[in-house]
Amino acid sequence: MIESTNIVGEINYEIAFTICTLVTDISEYQVMLESFEKAGFNSTNSEFLHIDNSTVNTYDAYSGGNLFISKARGKYIIICHQDVEILDTRDKLESCLDELNKIDNTWAICGNAGAVAPNYVVYHIAYPDNKLMSKGRFPIQVKSLDENFLLIRKEAMLSFSNDLKGFHMYGADICLQANTKGNTAYVIAFKLLHKSRGKPDQSFDISKKALQKKYSHQIRPRWIQTTITKFYISGTILGYMVGNPIFLLLIRLYYGLMKKIVKTGKF
Repeated sequence: MIESTNIVGEINYEIAFTICTLVTDISEYQVMLESFEKAGFNSTNSEFLHIDNSTVNTYDAYSGGNLFISKARGKYIIICHQDVEILDTRDKLESCLDELNKIDNTWAICGNAGAVAPNYVVYHIAYPDNKLMSKGRFPIQVKSLDENFLLIRKEAMLSFSNDLKGFHMYGADICLQANTKGNTAYVIAFKLLHKSRGKPDQSFDISKKALQKKYSHQIRPRWIQTTITKFYISGTILGYMVGNPIFLLLIRLYYGLMKKIVKTGKF
């Protein structure tokens, strides 16, 4: 006889953090690891996973990110660049996360830089001159996050798109994925050093256009047919009205009346 296990209650995670990195420069990655260790991340509270891209890109950011998420044992999954160094402590990070848990239990992902709206970018980050750059009142909810440091709440069960590839725009992608699931994203005041400001190139433009094309298609107005009903989805009031049965009935009555007027010349 087959036995089934009844599962209830909260998930018990083995460790608090899984820190994941795509590595192209081993020596730079070692410096990153040392900074995490100094900040209080160790084998008792964390695990460190990496993908070796030092010889050839075995995984890109999307496929590699999904592999990290699937393998992670931590309650929180950090996906970060190899050229970052932690300047705050693990205790500070946990304090930021505790604050998020109190103010918004739907949060799924956070980072140190992102955008609230068009032309409204927020950040809390240091660059090579070691000067902290901070703009915003944290924590602050955002629509997208920079990829240098992404922290994902494992229980949110997020993933990166399977139909996108490359090494750009995956921060925006996973925020859009979170939004679709009913979750939120935040920038928090956790300080680290990022040794590069990023250099958008041709591959960035390709990734941007691919992301734009994917989500433009995803949010297109359309009819949804199930086995027992059909309905129309749209992001506009007019589009919603098009799928409203009462609106459709009024349209039919209107055209019926117009045909009668044309045919008889009377109301």
